[in-house]
Amino acid sequence: MWEGSAYPTPLPLCVQLNGSGTNPFQLLLLSSANRSGQIRTEKGHAGTNMATAKTLLWLGLSLSAFGITTADVNSVPRAQDVHWVSLDFTTHLRWSVTSSDYTYTVRFSGDNADWEESPNCIQISASECDLTQSLKASDRAYFADVQTEIMDMDYELPHTQSSRFNPYRESNISAVSFTVAPLDDRRVIVNITDPLTSIYDRGKQLSIRDIFKKDLNYKIRYYKSGSTGKRDEISNSSMKVIPGLDKGESYCFMVATFIRSRPKATQQGSWSMQQCTKSSQDILQDLSVGAWVGVGFIMLTVLIVIVTVTVLCCRQRNKTLQMSQSSAPV
Repeated sequence: MWEGSAYPTPLPLCVQLNGSGTNPFQLLLLSSANRSGQIRTEKGHAGTNMATAKTLLWLGLSLSAFGITTADVNSVPRAQDVHWVSLDFTTHLRWSVTSSDYTYTVRFSGDNADWEESPNCIQISASECDLTQSLKASDRAYFADVQTEIMDMDYELPHTQSSRFNPYRESNISAVSFTVAPLDDRRVIVNITDPLTSIYDRGKQLSIRDIFKKDLNYKIRYYKSGSTGKRDEISNSSMKVIPGLDKGESYCFMVATFIRSRPKATQQGSWSMQQCTKSSQDILQDLSVGAWVGVGFIMLTVLIVIVTVTVLCCRQRNKTLQMSQSSAPV
């Protein structure tokens, strides 16, 4: 069939992908041609040549289709900036997207565990997934994976994996609420309310005390009003007596959770709002004009009553005295 040469000119069946030159698909085509046998010029081998050409054509079309499909997958946007946000064990996974035309499925896995799909985050259009109820409130690390969904594709979908996250060690703790009450002139008692979490166990909403148990401490910071010197007290319970205060002085207090077993970055929770006790002078200054008027009125009323009673008693005594003198015999 081909004159002047024992072998034909190579057929132009090379496939170019992504705009590059020779690629593995081209090499695979050439290798297939060699394995199929060199095409001879004899007419007796015309059938064999035809079968080889069909094989190469089919292989070329298959590789072209695969290349187009691969290019399509590579053009699908992956989730970007995948990160964790957690406060009081309410844990969300967030990410950013470049297109709103796709949906996403979130999977999670504990250390050395199988991947699980989050029931509330399958083919969602949002860029946030609430994993609070999926992650256990124990000292265990997790990974999450955000997968971009494409219809009618059986191979691995584009996805982005998160960093490692351990809620027990990394969930931020919000500011606590507390009260300060005087015990005597030199002592106060601080009562702290353990913050609640979003974790439930057998229908009960757990507090951070239920989760951290003996690991939970509170840092109490206080100082005398007008002074720059501050003192810290660590309490392993929700109630702490602060002794050694100056009599009649005002003190200000703040409270934060403190968990020694955690990394330094998350050992301490947010500081609470400041609360101050009142000094003796403050108590007098807090009395309004109306209060002072009331006190004066009460004192005046008491004085009037005393004077009236005294006058009546004196009159009665004088009257009795006069009667006794008039009735005496001359």
